[in-house]
Amino acid sequence: MAMGDSVPTPRISVHQAFGGGLVADVLLWRKWCGGVVMLASATTFWCLFELAGYSILSFVANVLLLLVVILFFWAKSASLLNRPLPPLPNLEISERTAGKIADELQVWVNIALSIAHDITLGRNLKLLLKVKVGVALWFVSFIGSFFSFLTVVYIGVILSLSVPVLYDKYQHHIDEKLSVTNKIIQTQYRKIDEPVLRKLPLPSKKEKKMQ
Repeated sequence: MAMGDSVPTPRISVHQAFGGGLVADVLLWRKWCGGVVMLASATTFWCLFELAGYSILSFVANVLLLLVVILFFWAKSASLLNRPLPPLPNLEISERTAGKIADELQVWVNIALSIAHDITLGRNLKLLLKVKVGVALWFVSFIGSFFSFLTVVYIGVILSLSVPVLYDKYQHHIDEKLSVTNKIIQTQYRKIDEPVLRKLPLPSKKEKKMQ
């Protein structure tokens, strides 16, 4: 190897990055049956609700109605023919599970509210760019003006079934391009940070104590 050659970055295991379980096998198409089922299901739902204009509420109501009718006739026929009743699980959420969900949701909501509070009051204007909140919200708004929510979800499913496979196959080339892009973004950020953000009036310590 020549002296000027850069040392190649170690290859990242995409399979391990996704947990190395069933989800990783499906996203990397190592279990192609799962990938096909996921893609076919997403495509069916997208065509049903987006192209055909079927309502989600009516679809769920019709499915539940059909399920109740099937279980009702199953139970009646089982009692007449001395057959076992349909195996229905105990459909309830335990108090412990509900508490865990509430605690986890409370943490994420408090983090989001804290960031929004600091940005709104102007205590940390640089946080708007450092956390990329403004860019993320603008991007979501921009995408939402062109696509519906179901289309965005469907695009997310397509990307989740294609991007990991492509990255796992062409990881070295993609890392090089991302490194160059990151350097360009950092350069542009410094150009904005030095003449603009550092000149913005930030509240003093006395003002923060008064608040």
